[in-house]
Amino acid sequence: MKVILTVSSPPHIYGKDTTGRRMRDVLIALLPACAFAIYVYGNAALATMAIAVVSAVAAEYLFQKIMAKKITTSDRSAVITGLLLAFNLPPGVPFWIPIIGSFFAIVVVKQLFGGLGQNFLNPALAARAFLMASFPVHMTTWAFPSLLYAEGPDAVSGATYLALMRYDPDFAPQMSDYMALLFGREGGSIGEASAAALMAGGLYLIFRRVINWRIPVFYVGSFALFAFVLGRDAFFSGPVLFEVLAGGLLLGAFFMATDYATSPISPNGKIIMGVGCGFLTVIIRFFGGYPEGVSYAILLMNLLVPAIDKYVRPAVYGRAKARLRAKPGAAKIRGGKP
Repeated sequence: MKVILTVSSPPHIYGKDTTGRRMRDVLIALLPACAFAIYVYGNAALATMAIAVVSAVAAEYLFQKIMAKKITTSDRSAVITGLLLAFNLPPGVPFWIPIIGSFFAIVVVKQLFGGLGQNFLNPALAARAFLMASFPVHMTTWAFPSLLYAEGPDAVSGATYLALMRYDPDFAPQMSDYMALLFGREGGSIGEASAAALMAGGLYLIFRRVINWRIPVFYVGSFALFAFVLGRDAFFSGPVLFEVLAGGLLLGAFFMATDYATSPISPNGKIIMGVGCGFLTVIIRFFGGYPEGVSYAILLMNLLVPAIDKYVRPAVYGRAKARLRAKPGAAKIRGGKP
């Protein structure tokens, strides 16, 4: 009886975990932040998120259909990209902003480089950088929720907390400001509505082992350390906790920097990624021309990931580095051969 064996490439390990299941967990983790954003900004946030998600899924489907590729919209990765892009947009932006951003994220950054897992930049952040360069007015018109005001429209425009810290020397955060950052009363991007919701979602991803703890922990930790050491006004000064909660730091640390395709593989590489993101975020925030620095810090570190993976490698399984001292008169062993 002839037996035919099918041999596939290693590793020969089977697991129930799939891309779709991991994307589902990410969606679950983003739900608290989505709920807070809708509560704070209302229909403006809901419409922006819906348009971005639908546009991202449609862009992926149409591109793969036209190019006669396998349709992969069922893995939910395009949904995540669209939602994360919306989280990086101000609520109430013109409807065509998330459409253009989703097209750029899915087609230019993701599909043209081979699809899921082949992109070298985070698609949502790359699209945000593209939109910032192309439509700076729309991307920097921040809405503030009416919960902060006794009268007026649903939202008003103003300076974000990071802008106040950067340009107003008299600004000093009070307890009410900390509470605004934690529980959904800050003006800014949709994903910055509540730091508490982002932390809850990030901890869920770590508990479910969807993401590794090293990148977010070392990102936030190194950012806090460098922010305290350098300080905005003087060394070893400044409200470090307020710096951590403000802006998109937690969103970037838990949901952006941990992207599988654009983050290092090895444990030490993940630590380098986190520390590098933290340092660059402080440099851009404190000394650059832009109050926020998370997006550009992560994108810059994305470009260094191939080099990190090349030079920071774990020991090969089953191989130990031998250090032998050759006896007098004996041939030295190199590469396991005399």
